[in-house]
Amino acid sequence: MRKTLYVTDGERMAAATIRNYGRSDFAGLIEVQAESFPPPYPPELWWNERQLEAHATLFPEGALCAEMDGRIVGSMTGLRRTFREGDRHDWASVTDEGYIGTHEPDGDTLYVADLCVRPAYRRYGLGKWLMQSMYETVVQLGCVRLLGAGRMPGYRAASGELTPEQYVAEVAAGRRKDPVLTFMLRCGRVPAGVVRDYLDDEESGGNAALMEWRNPFIGPQQEEE
Repeated sequence: MRKTLYVTDGERMAAATIRNYGRSDFAGLIEVQAESFPPPYPPELWWNERQLEAHATLFPEGALCAEMDGRIVGSMTGLRRTFREGDRHDWASVTDEGYIGTHEPDGDTLYVADLCVRPAYRRYGLGKWLMQSMYETVVQLGCVRLLGAGRMPGYRAASGELTPEQYVAEVAAGRRKDPVLTFMLRCGRVPAGVVRDYLDDEESGGNAALMEWRNPFIGPQQEEE
């Protein structure tokens, strides 16, 4: 994939390119991780070159980056899976600790492992454009859906009065806002459940909201085949 579009922060209009990433982009991708997840987030949880090599090799279609002003400013990484009853669902298990050794070339679901944008570029809507590009990949590959487990960092403040499921329902109804879930809803994804003990994430209480986007070109009968 490679496409160029124009984005704006409300004042400046600029060209951006969304494309698949490769080895020459690894240093820039790690910089994006460092800016997106600053301390106290542990640096050892940023992408490393071995993980990025696996992304670009095992599933290059799911290795996307956004480029502006001559540098990498965002990325989104996915893998294909078919989820079966009883499968363990936490970030480490589903993504093989980010090395995507769990990738299934014929998996019916494109699963989001990561999405991040440099803070200085977030007002340009690049996260939404990366998401849109991954939807296009879902359609191109004939997958049934895009699925990912989103953090719910606003939940800590509401945990004394709401269950994780109730919190997600409140955000989906527009009665509360959450920095991650509200963004996903605006991108067209819908709630599909809650996973507990998904990631060591104090703000979310260890919970994550499963958020999906269904391929509109595949009907229920085709999904069952």
